[in-house]
Amino acid sequence: MQTTTGSSIQKWYALITALLGWFAVITQFILLIENSVSSVTETIIRFFSYFTILTNILVAIAFSFVLLQGDSKWARFFNRPATLTAISVYIIVVGAVYNIVLRMIWHPVGLQKLVDELVHSVIPLLAVLFWFFFVQKSSLQWKNSLSWLIYPLLYSLLIGVRGALSGFYPYPFVNVPVIGYPRALLNGALLALVFLGLSLFLIAIARFLSRKQASTQ
Repeated sequence: MQTTTGSSIQKWYALITALLGWFAVITQFILLIENSVSSVTETIIRFFSYFTILTNILVAIAFSFVLLQGDSKWARFFNRPATLTAISVYIIVVGAVYNIVLRMIWHPVGLQKLVDELVHSVIPLLAVLFWFFFVQKSSLQWKNSLSWLIYPLLYSLLIGVRGALSGFYPYPFVNVPVIGYPRALLNGALLALVFLGLSLFLIAIARFLSRKQASTQ
C-alpha cells in the first residue's frame, strides 16, 4: 500500500536522507571502535545502547524502504504513515534532548563533530520535513500515540536492566549510581510525557492539515 505521495523529489529526498543516515551510523561505529577503551564486545553493546544510534538506524532503514518501495511486509510497514510519524517523533526527541540538555557537556571535534551534527540535527530536521511534506496524514488517529510509546518504554527498561548489571548508563539523566533511582525514574517519566505530548501534537497537526486539504477539494 502506497502511503506517501509519489514523486521524483520524494525519491531523491529519501535517497539523500538514507545515505546520510547510514554514513553517520557506520562512521560513528568506526569511531567508537577506534577510540574504545573497552573490549570489542562491550563496545558494540554500548554502541547499540544509545537511543540516538538506534533511532538513527530506524530512520535510515525507513528511508531506504521509502526509496525502494516494494510489496514486502517490511516495506509496507515502514511506508505506513503511522510508522513514519512514530519515527519522526523519536528522532525529534533525539534532536531536542541533545540540543537542549547534552550539547553543553559534549564538545566533539573533527569527523566526530560532523557525525554528531548529522545524527542530532541534520537527520532529525530532514525526517521532520519529509513527514510534513510527503507523508499522507489522513489515517492517523489519537490512539496511535499509545502504541508509539512501546519503543521508548522498552528501551528504558532494557538500559535500566543492562545498567544495573554492568554499571554502564548511556545518558547522564538515567545514570542511577550518580543521580539515584528516584531521580532517574522521574526523568524517565518526564521523557515518556514528552514522547506522548509530541505524538499528540503531530497527530493534531496531521488532522488539521487533512481537514484543510479536504475543505479545498
